[in-house]
Amino acid sequence: MKLAFDPQPPVVAATSTGEGFPVRRIFCVGRNYAEHAREMGSDPQRDPPFFFTKWAETLIGDGAVLPYPQATSDFHYEVELVAAIGKAGRDISSSAALDHVWGHAVGLDMTRRDLQAQAKEKGRPWDIGKNVEGSAPLGLLHAGSHFAQGEILLSVNGVVRQRADIADLIWPVADVIAFLSRLYTLHPGDLIYTGTPAGVGPVVPGDVINASIAGLTPLTITIGPVAA
Repeated sequence: MKLAFDPQPPVVAATSTGEGFPVRRIFCVGRNYAEHAREMGSDPQRDPPFFFTKWAETLIGDGAVLPYPQATSDFHYEVELVAAIGKAGRDISSSAALDHVWGHAVGLDMTRRDLQAQAKEKGRPWDIGKNVEGSAPLGLLHAGSHFAQGEILLSVNGVVRQRADIADLIWPVADVIAFLSRLYTLHPGDLIYTGTPAGVGPVVPGDVINASIAGLTPLTITIGPVAA
């Protein structure tokens, strides 16, 4: 039977080298900064890293207008360091993990917090809160450099809402990759959103989000009207 639509091409992220980066999968780490874990009601010293996923189709780029999604009245920002995988591997050691990284970017994990909270209360997956159209804004990918420290910052309409340092990660990027590679074989094109610091909160249509990490190109997103 002939398809009634044309399959969408792979999502390709922009890079500092002027080339495209075809995106395969998006993995996100939950509660990877101690203060954020506490503000979400968890004990950061007790839990091992855990992950949720988003479709590659949720990616949008710098300067995009993100329509306020349907079915929510509590849409939250979360600024994150994103690691892009450039070499396949499984059961990767922490000492070798950074060899699998192509580069990094500033990202946002946008979240329908009310739907996520409802799912948590019922012990259900978080998909409807996290895996949402346009919910994975991604800045310019920079090849190479590894990030052990550096300020991570988010402002809404010029007011700072999140500020921390990459050094505050509970599980650094290398440890995240090592742990994730014991659950999945990692492939070139995989993106790992490494968690957000404290200070998450809601946005409304018309808000402008500016996100930055020292050493990377900043990311700016505008929240548009409610999706039709």
